[in-house]
Amino acid sequence: MTTADDVKRALAELPAIDWDTLLTTASGPYGITDAGYLPKPYARLLAESLALARNLLGPEVDVAPGSVIRKLLEMSALEHARTYALLANVIDDLTVPTARGDALTRLGEELGLPRPFLTATGKIKLSYAGPFNATRTELTLPAGLRLLTSGGHHVALSESVKFTSTRTDATVAVEAYHPGPEHNLDPTQATQKIDRWNPMDPGLAGLLAAAADMGSGTAPEAACKITHDQPLMGGEKLWPDDRYRQLLLRAPRSIWTAQAMEVAVGLVPGVRQVKIVDLQGGLDIDYPIFGSFNFGERVFGTERDLASPYYFTVLVAPTAAAIWDGADGLAALVAETLEDLRPIGVFPEIREASEVNVGVRAEIVVDGVPLPSGDRASVNASAPAQALKKRIVARLRGYINALGFGEAVSPAKAGWAIMNETGVADVRDLRLTRYPKPEGTIDFASTPDPKALEVLACGAALRPQADQVALYVDDTDELTIV
Repeated sequence: MTTADDVKRALAELPAIDWDTLLTTASGPYGITDAGYLPKPYARLLAESLALARNLLGPEVDVAPGSVIRKLLEMSALEHARTYALLANVIDDLTVPTARGDALTRLGEELGLPRPFLTATGKIKLSYAGPFNATRTELTLPAGLRLLTSGGHHVALSESVKFTSTRTDATVAVEAYHPGPEHNLDPTQATQKIDRWNPMDPGLAGLLAAAADMGSGTAPEAACKITHDQPLMGGEKLWPDDRYRQLLLRAPRSIWTAQAMEVAVGLVPGVRQVKIVDLQGGLDIDYPIFGSFNFGERVFGTERDLASPYYFTVLVAPTAAAIWDGADGLAALVAETLEDLRPIGVFPEIREASEVNVGVRAEIVVDGVPLPSGDRASVNASAPAQALKKRIVARLRGYINALGFGEAVSPAKAGWAIMNETGVADVRDLRLTRYPKPEGTIDFASTPDPKALEVLACGAALRPQADQVALYVDDTDELTIV
C-alpha cells in the first residue's frame, strides 16, 4: 500500500522524462515479466504524466509543485499506482510460491491439501508426592509424556520436568496431540479436564516405579498430581503461510510416487520426519519403455509378476509424544494412511527411525536480563535464569528437531539459535553431546554406563547416518549462565 512517506520519497526522486524518451520507454520492464509481475512505481507514473502534459499543452504549461495541473497529475498517478499494486496482488495470488492468505488456501484446496489446523497449547501444574531415597534422588518426566482426559483427548508435555527433594511443584507447558479446535480443552467441562496419565506410554516407567514405592496399587496420579485449571488455546488457528506453502510446494501432482507417500505420512499426527526408501522401483516408474505400449496390455513394467509383492520402506521419526505400538499406535495409523495410496501389489514396510539424542552444552553470557546476585549456582537456579534457559531450549528444539534424515547438527547454527534470544550477549565453549555413543567408541569388555555421553570437541558437528535423525534432549542444566 502506498503511504504518505512513499509519496514524499517519490516526489524527491522524480526522474525527468521527455516526450521522445517516453515513446520508447513507456512500457519498460513493467507488467508480467519472467521474474513475476513488476508494477510501475508512483514516481515513474507521475514522470510519464508530466511528460504527456508538456507534450499536449505545450512546454510552457505550469506543472511546478503546487500548481493545479500538477496536483491533478499527482492524484491521477497515485490512483494508477494503486491499480498496479492491486494487479500485482491478484497475479501473485494465482501461484503457490507467491500467493498469500485466503488465495493460498484456495490453491491448496485445489491440490487436495486443505490448510491444516495447529495444535492447541497451554499449561498445567504438576505436584510430585512420591518418595525420594538413596536410589532415586530425582525424577524426570520426559518431554512428550502423554496425558488423557475422561473424554479421550490426548495431551503431551512440551518440555521435560525434573523433580527433586527441593522442587516438587512445577508449571509445565503442554500441547494437544491432535490438531484442531475440538482440542481446545476447557477444564470447566468434566470430559475435557486433563486428570490422568496415559498408562500405555513407555515414558511413564519412572513415575510408575515411584508410585509403586508408595504402596502396591498406587496410581501414578497419586504420585504426581495433575492440576488443569487453564484452558488450552490455539487449536482453531491454521498453519501460517510459510509453513503451508512449503507443504504445497512439496506436494506431488501425481499418485503412486514416493513424494505422495511422504506428504501423506508427514501429515499424520505424531510424525516428525519421514523418508521413503524405494529400492526396487515399485513406486516411482521411470522405465524408458513407458510411452511405447498400451497400458491395457501391460502394467508397471515389462513382464512383471503381479503375484510377487514388491515392498518399499517407510522410515518414520515419531514425535516425543507418539506411541509406536498398539492398535491406535503410530505404526498402525501410518499403515492405514498408506493403504489407499500404495499401488496394487506394492506394500509398505514401516520402520521406526533410529534417533540420535543430541544435547547442547554452553556457557551463556547475558546482558539486560535482571538476574539476582550470588554465586553461579544460585544465579542459574533463579526464576529469571530458568525462564531464559527455557526460551533458549525452545529455540534449540526447533532447530534440531526440524533436521531431516542424515542431516548434520551444526554447532554454529545452534549458537546462532541461542544468540537470537533477547538478552544473550555471547555463547562460549559450545559443545554438542550425543547419546548413544557411536558403536566404535563403546568398550564392551566392561559394564556399559547407561548415562554415558559422547562430548564432541568445540566446533565439531554431529553427523548422523543416512537412516538416523537427530532428537534434541532439553536439559536446562547443560546451559550455564556465567
